[in-house]
Amino acid sequence: MARELTLICPGPESPRLSALLSAVRKAHPFQRVSWMTDDLRDRRLLIAAAIPPSGVNLELYQLLAFLRTHPGCLAGSTAGVVIDGTGDLYTKAAGRDLVLSASRAGCVFPGRPLVEATGTLRNFTVQARNAGCGLEEAYQLAVADLMDRVSTFSPPLRRRPQLLVLHASSHATSNTLALWGTVRTHLEDRCAITEVGLRNGTMEDCAGCPYTTCLHFGEQGDCFYGGVMVQEVYPAVREADAVVLLCPNYNDALSANLSACINRLTALYRTTSFADKAVFAIVVSGYSGGDIVARQVVSALNMNKGFWLPADFCMLETANDKGEAMALPGIGARANQFAINILRQLTV
Repeated sequence: MARELTLICPGPESPRLSALLSAVRKAHPFQRVSWMTDDLRDRRLLIAAAIPPSGVNLELYQLLAFLRTHPGCLAGSTAGVVIDGTGDLYTKAAGRDLVLSASRAGCVFPGRPLVEATGTLRNFTVQARNAGCGLEEAYQLAVADLMDRVSTFSPPLRRRPQLLVLHASSHATSNTLALWGTVRTHLEDRCAITEVGLRNGTMEDCAGCPYTTCLHFGEQGDCFYGGVMVQEVYPAVREADAVVLLCPNYNDALSANLSACINRLTALYRTTSFADKAVFAIVVSGYSGGDIVARQVVSALNMNKGFWLPADFCMLETANDKGEAMALPGIGARANQFAINILRQLTV
């Protein structure tokens, strides 16, 4: 059942964004509220912001600050994001920051929750060609589709959800795997868990095959390079209700093998919808930067591959030396709470 949408617009609207909202409102009514004064819990939200060529919308940063300092302020809400740019840069970065901060404030996002418009609208070239329309109309269609999906989204619940855990770490030394081991003990009785290791020698990265080649292999449940992706990961992803990525922070980035795995999911994505599959992550940084890796998970799996993003989807910790993660103050309670959060959002 569709629910009424609530619109939040941090900062001044650009003429194009104002015209867009006026056009889509005829078919998708919404009410406007202020994030500074109104209760934002248990709503279906559309957050729409215009950004200048610099990428800096000061009111949008004020909203980010509010979300980051008010845990639970979006509890029970589901949202989509529209970023309208005047230049060709910074639109996705702004949307990614917003989605991560809102998720940690309790908000759920369906797959592909961001509609970004660059100044030229050239990023809608393919959509316009496929729809047989102009760039402006393709932009409107994308926002209307997002509003539909936000207003009707309902996370699927299971009695015993299937979890696929992907990692590329060593059990002997990894803080991330040790932390996952503690989280797992709280999940085993209520979830079916499959773990796949993507260590050196088992993964080849995507070579960027032509679309028709990728589609051909995807239709057969295959990929040009085969290997562990086809033998283990593809079947497990098809069966999974959620994917849990175990992400040590390597130079402020996902590890090479995890990145290759995400890239290689493209062949399966051509023929299989991930819209009913959630993504969670455990990110452990040696010194800092866990939020950078979490944003990469948001971009790659939620915004691009279409996995839905649960509220507070990631556990972020800082630990460097072997065994340090499990000695962090309060780590047992945080691991237990993360497991509870997974169960709360996946189980009946």
